[in-house]
Amino acid sequence: MEIQEKISLLRDKMAESGVDAFIIYSADPHLSEYLPTEWQERKWITGFTGSAGFAVFTRDKAALWTDGRYFVQAKTELAGSGIELMKDGVIGTPDYRDWILSEIPAGGTVAVNALATSHASWKALEDKFNNKNIGLKNLPLLKDIWTGRNPGEVIKPVFIHPEDRAGQSVSAKISAIRKKMAEQDATAHIIGSLDDVAWTLNLRGSDVEANPVFLGYILLTENSAKLFVDLEKISEDVSRHLSESSVQISDYQDFFNEIERLEGERILISPNSNQSIFESIKNKNEIIEAPAPGNLLKAIKNETELEGFRKVMVRDGVAMVKFLYWLTHNAGREAMTEHSIGEKLREMRAEGENFVGESFSSIIGYQGNGAIVHYSAPENGSAEVEAEGSILIDSGGQYLEGTTDITRTMALGEVSEEFKRDSTLVLKGMIRLSMVKFPKGTRGTHLDAIARLPLWMDAKDYAHGTGHGIGSFLNVHEGPQNIRKDLNPQELLPGMVCSNEPGFYAEGKYGIRHENLIAVREWQNSESGDFYEFETLTICPFFKDIIVKELLAEEELSWLNDYHRWCGEKLLPLLSGEVKEWFVELIKPL
Repeated sequence: MEIQEKISLLRDKMAESGVDAFIIYSADPHLSEYLPTEWQERKWITGFTGSAGFAVFTRDKAALWTDGRYFVQAKTELAGSGIELMKDGVIGTPDYRDWILSEIPAGGTVAVNALATSHASWKALEDKFNNKNIGLKNLPLLKDIWTGRNPGEVIKPVFIHPEDRAGQSVSAKISAIRKKMAEQDATAHIIGSLDDVAWTLNLRGSDVEANPVFLGYILLTENSAKLFVDLEKISEDVSRHLSESSVQISDYQDFFNEIERLEGERILISPNSNQSIFESIKNKNEIIEAPAPGNLLKAIKNETELEGFRKVMVRDGVAMVKFLYWLTHNAGREAMTEHSIGEKLREMRAEGENFVGESFSSIIGYQGNGAIVHYSAPENGSAEVEAEGSILIDSGGQYLEGTTDITRTMALGEVSEEFKRDSTLVLKGMIRLSMVKFPKGTRGTHLDAIARLPLWMDAKDYAHGTGHGIGSFLNVHEGPQNIRKDLNPQELLPGMVCSNEPGFYAEGKYGIRHENLIAVREWQNSESGDFYEFETLTICPFFKDIIVKELLAEEELSWLNDYHRWCGEKLLPLLSGEVKEWFVELIKPL
């Protein structure tokens, strides 16, 4: 069906149900960022493929809100759909709740699918609409429109993430979570986020593309633990693994029946859990709305996990160097597209030990496509890549010991002086953040400006965060910490792994992003208290031919040369032949 036909069918359902506005969030019952195919509702009805954004439909209008990473992409993908692009975070863009109030009649009705709506979003809607006599209903209106949404019964087994890679036993993790429950006087706790479920039980899966997770919920009480999961995915080994940690197993479909029987409990649950869960437990229990304790515990990597990151960075660095050699030496000599380049990079990563898959779909943006922050090159119709201009490559791998995420921007031919200047300003910001020392209690928002300052001094900026958390053989985007303009109360703590990825994007011309992964570690104690610093984890050189040396301060140049020397120490013994000779030239001091 065409987009307009889908929207027409939705409006028919809205009219039948007496609904004046229908909101479609980009979510599944676990409020995941990356969704199983059958839960990609917003993508299905709008055609917009970005990972962030939501749509609102009234009887005669439609609008989609997304953030700065996707403005260019959304403009292209929504063309001709009749759906208006709302640039979230830009002055003048209305809040979607205010927009709804301006578009529907007094006493009207707004509907959502509660299974794919967070409690926080539901509550914000209620607070806004109650005073305006607007009703809010749970109506999964796409259920009967999107036929064939389930791709078929393919059993994807759950597998064990062993303690020698996790660094902590399941029993120890559950004990730590119960301790946090007790501090909040909770008698039960529901864990619904898929990466929290996987981390808690030292299990992994493949139900979501690029994320080694599986569909499941955990119900934890003071004396019991139960996993709700498709039983066909559980092998004898996994069953034994859970039994040894006193974790029971029930079918995924039994979850709501089980929680509806809870009575007289004080239930700790994240406000980012789906509204259907809250509806099931609110009448007979007391609800404690608070972040899931395991979310922060998971973010603070133990030494085993950090060592896993260090190991896979060497493997990933070797693959990246071989790939970059291939690309720079073959562009213009053989036919290649943005999509085929991504396939080649995946093949080279797959040669590494314990490679499981990509950590996200690679972003290969040639020339002007590099300015589309989360660009996804289609298999058919992606740009032909020649030995000219620039290319941005943001990619990552999932390995049994850890997760990688790296961006390198390079010239494949002649580039402008403006491009080189912008590239250097972005690199200056990345280096500055890499070098920073900061006191205990610092939040990511305090450090975000450090990475942006070189660009700001040139009246330039970028419309995305500077850094996100990274999972340990888990989701490539992980909270609760981040480094961005938004106010986030979570302080940066030793063991947290983040990306460091400032950028600049000239629409229609080029995109630039330089990205390494960094880990918070202790630096020193002074009269002013404890201070931290970042350990750089990623091992792959930058291209000196797009750096204006004169724009780098002495300490920035020193950092870059030291970084390249370190890359040589780590990777040279694993390279050979022409690749090694090329790499030696690449890492020579600037």
